[in-house]
Amino acid sequence: MKKTIFITGANGFLGSRIVKVALKKKYIVKAFVRKDSDLENIKNLDVKICYGDLRDKNSIEESIKGSNIIFHVAADYRLWARKSSEIYESNVFGTENIIKAATKFTHEKFLLTSSVATLGTSRDKSIDENSNANFSNMISDYKKSKYIAEKIFFDYVRKKLIKGIVLNPSTPIGPGDIKPTPTGRIIFQMLTRNMPAFVETGLNFVHVDDVAEGHFLALKNGKIGERYILGGENMNFKEFLDKVSSFGNVPTPKFKIKTKFLYPLAYLNELYSRINKYRDPMLTVNGLRMSEELMFFSSEKAKSQLGYRPRNINNAIKESVMWMKEYFNLK
Repeated sequence: MKKTIFITGANGFLGSRIVKVALKKKYIVKAFVRKDSDLENIKNLDVKICYGDLRDKNSIEESIKGSNIIFHVAADYRLWARKSSEIYESNVFGTENIIKAATKFTHEKFLLTSSVATLGTSRDKSIDENSNANFSNMISDYKKSKYIAEKIFFDYVRKKLIKGIVLNPSTPIGPGDIKPTPTGRIIFQMLTRNMPAFVETGLNFVHVDDVAEGHFLALKNGKIGERYILGGENMNFKEFLDKVSSFGNVPTPKFKIKTKFLYPLAYLNELYSRINKYRDPMLTVNGLRMSEELMFFSSEKAKSQLGYRPRNINNAIKESVMWMKEYFNLK
């Protein structure tokens, strides 16, 4: 008998790739999405669309019942919002609503898609699952909201109210980023020749499909109450831009700018966006602050315990570039 997976954020960049893996593995998929969601990423797929909202407990309970497995992927990943309360409503209260609904129905496993944003950062080494992040030093409401959501989730796991595992993806890239993530916007800016300069930082990049596959490895091999980083390769930002430049056949930015010179521009960007509600800032204060720390992470635990095997990052970057050029009709 086929098992049913309930997936929140099923139409999103990562969520839609998880949906496709689930269908290949012959699961019945319940795709939980908002009524105003863009369903481009899951059109023509054999899924049951469940309309609802993370803030609406009734819509969650009605949709989640009968599910064997729960993947809570949906999140508000903005680094800046006119109303920061919106980020907490989705990432904290929304997560708790999903958790509470899960406690009312029998389920085999509950996977929470979190982020490496909940872990610490370092100037000189890779961070693993044992890193102790300092909440008071966390930059951005996004990071703080995901950290709080994790705490709530693990509390329910400890009380044996849910059979939960946390997954911490790093920076996914790849096809299907139709509402570009922060990294997707960087690739888009490069391909449209709209990035004359850069700041020195470092990130861990991973193919979105590897993260999707990692969810099912955790479902099969993961231990209840554990967390697993699903990352790819640590890379300096300039090296990443050079690869985008090479695959996209566009110029690479030549000027490195220190973040201290960009803060006034970031403040002005945010101020203008508060006045003009139709335009989000291209540069944010929190984005600059985050860039001042290396965001390097280790996936050794996932590799050894789950059998996780991320592909070569060059393939991920190339696929991202080629897909974006085609989707947005970029010359």
